[in-house]
Amino acid sequence: MSRPSSSTVNSVPDPVPLLLDLVSTPSVSGHEDSAAHLFVQRLGAMGFTAYVDEAGNAVGETGAVDGPVIMLLGHIDTVPGVLPVARRGELLHGRGTVDAKGPLAAMAWGAARAAAAGVRARIVVVGAVEEERESRGALHLIDRHAPDALVIGEPSGVDGVVLGYKGILRLRYEVERPAAHTSSPEEKATEVATGFWTRLRDRLARFHPDAPFFEQALPALVGMSGDIERASLDISCRMPPGFDTDGLLEWLGERAAGGRITVVERTEAVRSPRTDPVVRALTAAIRGRGLRPVPKVKLGSSDMNVVVPHWGCPVAAYGPGDARLDHTDHEHIDLRDYRLSVDVLTDALGLLADSLGGVAVGAGEKAGALR
Repeated sequence: MSRPSSSTVNSVPDPVPLLLDLVSTPSVSGHEDSAAHLFVQRLGAMGFTAYVDEAGNAVGETGAVDGPVIMLLGHIDTVPGVLPVARRGELLHGRGTVDAKGPLAAMAWGAARAAAAGVRARIVVVGAVEEERESRGALHLIDRHAPDALVIGEPSGVDGVVLGYKGILRLRYEVERPAAHTSSPEEKATEVATGFWTRLRDRLARFHPDAPFFEQALPALVGMSGDIERASLDISCRMPPGFDTDGLLEWLGERAAGGRITVVERTEAVRSPRTDPVVRALTAAIRGRGLRPVPKVKLGSSDMNVVVPHWGCPVAAYGPGDARLDHTDHEHIDLRDYRLSVDVLTDALGLLADSLGGVAVGAGEKAGALR
């Protein structure tokens, strides 16, 4: 992919130091305090009204008080694992460069530049905590905010727009059987458990088996233990949009063979149409920077799954970085893409504010790109 040069790199402050500072500050899920306070401090210096909320989220607000509210929701936590932070030319290595401090820093700079350009929208940037665990930060936001539009900060690639994420259903199955000799014909707990797994796998295999992976229900047996008397399974199912999860749970309950099913996590799939205002704004901004927009869907889940069912607002995910590097020992980001993503976000915020009814300085040309 060729990278057009950024028209803003030489005329505004370099966005790289913010990203470098964030990546250099460890923030494993559950231990984000230092990074959150650092981010708030940097946001304040960039002109935001910034604070750490009750959940520990880093929040910054900027732009027009009376404009539509656009939230840029990223996450500041990372998975465990220490990676040396190192810059080698235009590549920055380190935990969180891709997932998802690169997207978060890009959103902060995009918001700051859009506000400075006079975009008539209230822009709220959030670095949420514990996205890599149980999305405690995003859950805290649900009853406290109601944005008119939402951009999720996840790695899509500088030219990509993520329209949707699959849902997740995590189950724990536990079963007991009386003690028996191995030669006994009585069913053993381990046999009951494996039978349960086989029934679930076969059931889901019949749901759109020839469709793309995003449209399929994909189960995974992620943990198991047991013996003749007791057995347990940990199962994770990636669920497509429109799947009847209640029906599946009822069906499983009728076939649990006396075992206990516990729903550990349940998050529904989400997907935006290509006509969604956020999708259109990001697509037009990417095209305006000389790139060919690439719509994407993800087999995993994100905070998009958590908040969208409650807010019901236009939404898409965007951010620099190669998602294939998430959680790996090779995690790194191309700083040329990072800088260019800041430009894309700046442009997209102007387009989005206009489509939501805001009035942006110099937005006429941008608005035309959407029509």
